[in-house]
Amino acid sequence: MAAPLLPTIHDPSAIRHFDRAQLKQLADEVRTCVLDNVSRTGGHLSSNLGTVELTVALHHVFDTPHDRLVWDVGHQTYPHKILTGRRERMPSLRQIGGISGFPQRGESEYDTFGTAHSSTSISAALGMALAARQKGEDRHSVAIIGDGALTAGMAFEALNNAGVCDDCKLLVILNDNDMSISPPVGALNRYLAQLMSGNFYAAAKNVGKSVLRAAPPLFELAKRFEQHAKGMVVPATLFEQFGFNYVGPIDGHDLDSLVPTLENLKHLDGPQFLHVVTKKGQGYKLAEADPVAYHGPSKFDPAVGLVKPATAPKQTFTQVFGSWLCDMAAQDGRLVGITPAMREGSGMVEFEQRFPERYYDVGIAEQHAVTFAAGLACEGLKPVVAIYSTFLQRAYDQLIHDVAIQNLPVVFALDRAGLVGADGATHAGAYDIAFLRCIPNMSVACPADEAECRQLLSSAFAQDHPVAVRYPRGAGAGVTPHLTLDALPIGRGEIRREGRRIAILAFGSLLYPALKAAEALDATVVNMRWVKPLDVELLLKVAAGHDCIVTLEEGAIMGGAGSAVIEALQAAAMLKPVLQLGLPDRFIEHGDPVKLLESIGLDAAGIEQSIRERFVGQGPALVRA
Repeated sequence: MAAPLLPTIHDPSAIRHFDRAQLKQLADEVRTCVLDNVSRTGGHLSSNLGTVELTVALHHVFDTPHDRLVWDVGHQTYPHKILTGRRERMPSLRQIGGISGFPQRGESEYDTFGTAHSSTSISAALGMALAARQKGEDRHSVAIIGDGALTAGMAFEALNNAGVCDDCKLLVILNDNDMSISPPVGALNRYLAQLMSGNFYAAAKNVGKSVLRAAPPLFELAKRFEQHAKGMVVPATLFEQFGFNYVGPIDGHDLDSLVPTLENLKHLDGPQFLHVVTKKGQGYKLAEADPVAYHGPSKFDPAVGLVKPATAPKQTFTQVFGSWLCDMAAQDGRLVGITPAMREGSGMVEFEQRFPERYYDVGIAEQHAVTFAAGLACEGLKPVVAIYSTFLQRAYDQLIHDVAIQNLPVVFALDRAGLVGADGATHAGAYDIAFLRCIPNMSVACPADEAECRQLLSSAFAQDHPVAVRYPRGAGAGVTPHLTLDALPIGRGEIRREGRRIAILAFGSLLYPALKAAEALDATVVNMRWVKPLDVELLLKVAAGHDCIVTLEEGAIMGGAGSAVIEALQAAAMLKPVLQLGLPDRFIEHGDPVKLLESIGLDAAGIEQSIRERFVGQGPALVRA
């Protein structure tokens, strides 16, 4: 048996002289390393198992990091990390102080561009290629983009720009695995499938076989042609129209195809486009059979696979939304549900099954999702856009111009509001309160628990203007929602605990640690529920009866809910000391969300400590030392 190769590799230069047999052995060892580590830490699995051979081939052929690799979306870079000096740190993956689940420029010189949101790779790689040209540097730039990410308009903007740059060394690799996170949708995906299965291709290969069967050497060539050269049979592909030299598709798990193809492309001038076909979960049968389930699993035993917990976990906010969506759709035929390629993540699987004609997955196209919803609303329908807070940032212009200015009744169900844990800063919903509350006609609700989430979604749906309901990832306090569709009054909060001198105004799920801290402080706690419209009447009543105000939110402090409170107090000419607690002015990295909240003082003990530090000793002490 051959000696293991992976322990001897500390950077990619070690594999550049490997022969083909060694590269195949290395790929097997990398795949095992990925599976072993993800099963212990959790993380993205299917996508990483699918890019092992491609990663090995790229680092074998190109002189990284001198040649630039830009991975899109970046959640398939575990093999890349393993081969670039981070194998021993893989047990720390996505944990506090450990390595990120995505490329990060500060983590390694091999991570040439930070990616975590999709469809940015071609733009970044083109910028790098043109910078090299301007500086007179001989280097290649390679963008590796998935078929799901290629549905976004930004990718086509970059292709359009790159296609006229005849003298740049740019290679775009389409990793076609027929899978983003949710199943891929739209005309582009259909087009790629038709290239392989279309009548023209089938007729061409069959004619070739019949004509050449009498000439064995040429017949063998025709068989290879059938297996590896779809793009050659269709001469005017979409990508050639953009100005790229299109090659493919080739088997992305076949190093005997990948390596020579990459070596040939490396020596060609102008923008190149390589189409590789891979399989998510490759090499691990359970992930191959169900790549969605193994997209981002928690810890598991590879020998057993994913198992359902013995006891049912608490209902998540996402599940609350999915249940509400189905129930409201059954009651109101105007409701339509929209997701930008996050059917599973946003809890819309059941909705698609029950209401397929009212379900729209627009692909990774957040801008389109928002304006599409606006068009539906113009015609009297009631769109609900299920979107992660961090992804709505990508459609901010459409949110303002196409929805808010026209004051259209679109509901935005903002999942993953606040910190998200292991995915880190790129996926945290830190800014939605600040960027939404400044938009005229927009309302913003912050449910404190699961029951309130369902009620506030009903409140939002009943409005005739745009409303966003923000809720965190995972489960909350465990308050079981009622199965009715009763709504809460818009712009009204409630006092949850009567105390003295200090009033804590909680926006969202931090209400529960606030209640715990208030017991030690004998403080009043207000569940504000709405950032906009703010319950000014309740605010002024509470402010008049207390010596100081504390605002609490799992969102950016700057411009957030606390800022709204200060603005309202100033408008009423009421001067009160205000302590704003929330996410600080820095990016919070990956890790366990409970520990992350603790690290920034947003757990019960941290809230209590911050209040004591601010108000102990001010005049007559506001809190006991």
